[in-house]
Amino acid sequence: MHYAERESLVLAPYAMHAADTRGRTTAEDEHPYRSPYQRDRDRITHSSAFRRLSHKTQVFTGELGDYHRSRLTHTLEVASIARTVARALRLNEDLVEALALAHDVGHPPFGHAGEALLNERLKSEGGFNHNRQALRIFERLERRYADREGLNLSFEVLDGQRERGAKPARTADDLQPRRSDEGVSPLLEAQVVDAADSIAYDAHDADDALELGLLTSDDLAEALLWRETVQTVVAQHAALDDADLRRAAIRELLDRQIGDLIRQTGQAIAAADPSSPAEVRATPPLVTHSGELAEKKLQLEAFLFRRVYRHEQVLSHRAEATAALLAAFDRCLEEVDRLPPPLADIAVQESPQRAVADHVSSLTDRAVLEAWRAGRDW
Repeated sequence: MHYAERESLVLAPYAMHAADTRGRTTAEDEHPYRSPYQRDRDRITHSSAFRRLSHKTQVFTGELGDYHRSRLTHTLEVASIARTVARALRLNEDLVEALALAHDVGHPPFGHAGEALLNERLKSEGGFNHNRQALRIFERLERRYADREGLNLSFEVLDGQRERGAKPARTADDLQPRRSDEGVSPLLEAQVVDAADSIAYDAHDADDALELGLLTSDDLAEALLWRETVQTVVAQHAALDDADLRRAAIRELLDRQIGDLIRQTGQAIAAADPSSPAEVRATPPLVTHSGELAEKKLQLEAFLFRRVYRHEQVLSHRAEATAALLAAFDRCLEEVDRLPPPLADIAVQESPQRAVADHVSSLTDRAVLEAWRAGRDW
């Protein structure tokens, strides 16, 4: 069965059907058995930037252990959650997966600490934003084809990433999807990925902090969402040791958020009754949690920010990581003429600082730390 026929039977009219794609910057012949969004997913998965996510961290550096999530495992968790929500809402799972796999590709080493440093170094060049950097990777930096730069992804995937890059990083007081300055909402598929990202990091940051001993479950009980989640688990299971209780609570925390998102969004879609993706884009964002759960998520995220992201162990390791990344940037800027040809072109066409940021942001945490400690070049 052709993908267009299958999608017409399965997807809702408000979903983004692959047959209606706006295409790509460079037109390509239709693939015999893969939809445009399947091809996007595969191109992202096979890219070198995606592979490097396995050695890039999010909140915790590798110095704290090897249990916690990397950018890659976080990305896979987001894709899993987003696919579940998309299927329940009859959205395009292939597009959702491509958007989810793409969403963190532009992150530099050491997560938000690395991003803040590069943003400071590029202040006069328009700054550094990991969402916009992902677009640079997809449109220019990734070299997979002999006859063109970039991955030539569909406009829907590029637009979804561009809409992420057009807004400031999400903070603990802003959970809802946002419209662009022009008042246009993202496709529902992009809204789902944004929500799945929030669900994933709420759960895995709590899980990682507990496993690493930065928090206890009693500490986390200060946040109502966690306290209620543990109470639900305890009511279902009479006696669990700490490790089993933590794992069961994380599962419950994920399930509770996902279920609420599907129910609330389903009601919002039914009320708005959009009949096409165009109507979705003209409607205020529809993918959202209930007001009650959203407030509890805000409280949990504020707690994690205070007690985990600002934990003395995390800040101590982050200080060394930042020093290493700063040394890498400054050394590469001093020897910008040694950059390989594609980056050397960027140094001339844009600026040496931008070319160095493109190079340094592609490095892994491990590569930066090992080179810095050994006094080697990057």
